[in-house]
Amino acid sequence: MTAAPVWSVDPRTGKDREQVAVEATAEEVDATVREAHAARGALADRSVRAAFLRSAAAGLEAVSALLIEVADAESALGPVRLTGELARTAYQLRAFADLVDEGAFLDVVIDHPDPAATPPVPDLRRWKIPLGVVAVYAASNFPFAFSVAGGDTASALAAGCPVVVKAHPDHPALSELVAKVLRRAAAGHGLPAGVVGLVHGFTAGVDLIRHPLLAAAGFTGSVRGGRALFDAAAARPVPIPFHGELGSLNPVVVTEAAAAERAQEIGAGLAASMTLGVGQFCVKPGLVLVPSGAQGDGLVKALTAAVSDTEPGVLLDHRMRNAFLAGVRERAALPEVESPVTPGASGAHTVGAGFLTVPAARLTEGAHELLLEECFGPVTVVARYADEDELTAVLDRLPGSLTATVQLSSAEAAGQRDAAALLARLTPLAGRVLVDGWPTGVAVAPAQHHGGPYPATTSTSTSVGGTAVERWLRPVAYQNTPEPLLPPELRDDNPLNLPRRYRGVLER
Repeated sequence: MTAAPVWSVDPRTGKDREQVAVEATAEEVDATVREAHAARGALADRSVRAAFLRSAAAGLEAVSALLIEVADAESALGPVRLTGELARTAYQLRAFADLVDEGAFLDVVIDHPDPAATPPVPDLRRWKIPLGVVAVYAASNFPFAFSVAGGDTASALAAGCPVVVKAHPDHPALSELVAKVLRRAAAGHGLPAGVVGLVHGFTAGVDLIRHPLLAAAGFTGSVRGGRALFDAAAARPVPIPFHGELGSLNPVVVTEAAAAERAQEIGAGLAASMTLGVGQFCVKPGLVLVPSGAQGDGLVKALTAAVSDTEPGVLLDHRMRNAFLAGVRERAALPEVESPVTPGASGAHTVGAGFLTVPAARLTEGAHELLLEECFGPVTVVARYADEDELTAVLDRLPGSLTATVQLSSAEAAGQRDAAALLARLTPLAGRVLVDGWPTGVAVAPAQHHGGPYPATTSTSTSVGGTAVERWLRPVAYQNTPEPLLPPELRDDNPLNLPRRYRGVLER
């Protein structure tokens, strides 16, 4: 069977721009994974890995103008947004290179024998080793930062794992260009091209997750697609870890005191956050709990004015546009749902931002469960709660999210009123809890956590920040092993000068 061509599509017109590649056959997927598997040993040297990651960052920057032009043609995200995203991607690669040089992620622990302990302790030396070949399923909404050279790829390479990327169909030409940059960087350090593989096509993605030499996978996308791959990973004869970022509602709670104190500020901030990138961020606030009464009315009025001034935008592709329009129609048709600013079509290829309102009590009914699901695009749901009991009842029904936000008054933020209980209630819902901010914008920092309870993610790990590397490692302990047979990382004299816990003492 002849593989289907892969076209670069202009989201502004919906028309094909050029043929980029063809969908990978089962035989091509097999060959790509086997090349990656054979390249594992080449990534064993941490100094080479770190140098490779830095060269990859420099390589992306060297052709940034071309990459941004191609990315904009395929995504319509705009040069300003894409320039920032590419800078973030290069920074991320360098940050993981620094982490590799430091070596703390290896989590070295050495315990010497203690025959007097109960039970006796033998000589034990523990560290973490790479899992093997990692599949990366690229995201649509971040063509740099969550794609071929994005966080999943960077963290997997940092761990010492070769990568096979399943390109997203929304930016195939960019995927090919970025893969070439990474392979060129690899060759500069004597690494085989197989350390970064690339395949196209839906069927190729399924073949990839089933390949017996695949050791783990990372995914960013829809609940439906991610859950299908997650189930496939679990159903393999040898199941593998699957880190999927699937869907997130990112609830926001506005207290009555906060609405009374700064309704205008909160309304404007919410509008900016929910429409950023045409509402195509995984951390877009999708449900906002606002008090009933005059305080909440002022906030809704400010939100109405700010959203009404937002220009229409182009979504990443027409499939997403159609899903957004259908999702808005279905939600707006529910009883007691109103549209102060109606989101929807604005021209043949653009959409307009808007928001829906509903009494919070409705969210405790089964008929309105749809409002508790993510709707990808520039729309949010404002739920008006009458009292704390009603607010609590809604929070108890919310699914897991990447973020949860609370907007407080100055007195509440200063601890003069008990806001700690509200934060404690939000904490089980999300991986990142914000106070008096907005969730859009995910800093790449050591303390960052970009994950959350299902369906936000399928694991407890993060896909942003240095600890993202932990997804692609597993611990192994050596017992009573003669020193000459140990890896250098586990020897008493610490020839690599690694941070470690040695005889119960943390050495830096």
